[in-house]
Amino acid sequence: MIKTKNLAALTVGLLLATGALAQSSPVGLWKSIDDGNGQPKALIRISDSNGELKGKIEKIFPSTDDKHPNCDKCEGANKGQPILGMTIVNGMRAEGSEFTGGTILDPNNGKVYKSKMTLSDEGKKLNVRGYIGMPMLGRTQVWLREE
Repeated sequence: MIKTKNLAALTVGLLLATGALAQSSPVGLWKSIDDGNGQPKALIRISDSNGELKGKIEKIFPSTDDKHPNCDKCEGANKGQPILGMTIVNGMRAEGSEFTGGTILDPNNGKVYKSKMTLSDEGKKLNVRGYIGMPMLGRTQVWLREE
């Protein structure tokens, strides 16, 4: 009887710990919100590969009639490519409570910015900052966890 109670307590503890750990990582599905009108822009899936975070657009909410927009302002390999399916976050790594060292692509203007991310609201929000040079020279967008 005691072993069953101990096993049940251990199982509950592991489940709670697993849930807490999941919320301390940005890995998962996120909804980006337009800074100007507050409308959803895209769903971005952040994944982890050997400690490096990447973010890929899984769904877009186009503001125009163009349901399949391309990144016409992008340069290099992304030029003219569909925004849907595009990897826009690259090279982010955990550094304390932040995720830094990577870049983020803004498909609207084709520019690539240095980036840092921090979780807030118990892992339900992701503050994504894109900047040039220093973090204070940029802007932060709040993404909402979808999962």
